[in-house]
Amino acid sequence: MRRTVGDGLLLFNGWDGEWQAELSELTRGRRAAAVVGEQTRSQDAEPDLWLLFAPVKRTAVDFLARSATELGVSALMPVVTTLTNAKCVNIDRLRAIAMEAAEQCGRLTVPDCAAPMPLAQRLADWPSERRLLLCDESGGGAPVTEALSQAAPGPWAVIIGPEGGFADTEIDAMAALNQTVRVSFGSRILRVETAVVAALSCWQALVGDWK
Repeated sequence: MRRTVGDGLLLFNGWDGEWQAELSELTRGRRAAAVVGEQTRSQDAEPDLWLLFAPVKRTAVDFLARSATELGVSALMPVVTTLTNAKCVNIDRLRAIAMEAAEQCGRLTVPDCAAPMPLAQRLADWPSERRLLLCDESGGGAPVTEALSQAAPGPWAVIIGPEGGFADTEIDAMAALNQTVRVSFGSRILRVETAVVAALSCWQALVGDWK
């Protein structure tokens, strides 16, 4: 980043807030040392919000990861569904994009990035305390604002399906969970990355830290 010894910077680790620091050492092995000074910001609590998404093309995943980080997601979790086209996700790239987005938006945490997992496996041990916002492109859910208007904060997850949508059996499996809140975004069919931004924005406005 073209920094040299003596330059100032801000440091955070996700637990102890943000601190002023000064670079004291740089090496060719991409390692650095810094002298930490005064704290500039305390660590505020953030929403406990997972994003489950079916992998899509790399450019869309990049946009999705960047937007989700800016919108306060605490974990990025790729899930492989019946109609998922892209089976692989570069987790190292996902982490790098999330880290960059956190720095750019002034966030003091970076989302966890999980390895891709089959949807059925992810649902098999779903935490009993975590609500699941199922974004159903078939229109089978309630309007999102109506469904979330009385929702309580706490651990939540948002799930967005692949370009071809969820299979009926997948919808049924998610709807069978007591924690599922099934919602619709109207008659328009949204791209995966657009649906992510729409869903997270609605959740933050009605349940999260925009409320």
